[in-house]
Amino acid sequence: MTKIIEHSLKFVTEFDETHPVAQQFLRLEEVSRKHMLESMLRELLAPKIQPLLDEINENGTYAILKVVK
Repeated sequence: MTKIIEHSLKFVTEFDETHPVAQQFLRLEEVSRKHMLESMLRELLAPKIQPLLDEINENGTYAILKVVK
């Protein structure tokens, strides 16, 4: 039997509100902004940290750390 515990690690993204691209992004609905940022983090960070997760989990007999997709 497996029990999954979800972590609540948070990231923030700071935008320069004077930049045209930031202004365009900030006009999106909050749910769209959050989805886009989380997707980008997952796509950019997950592949980079996977080797480290594999190393951490290598001898994991009771717990395995994963990135949720």
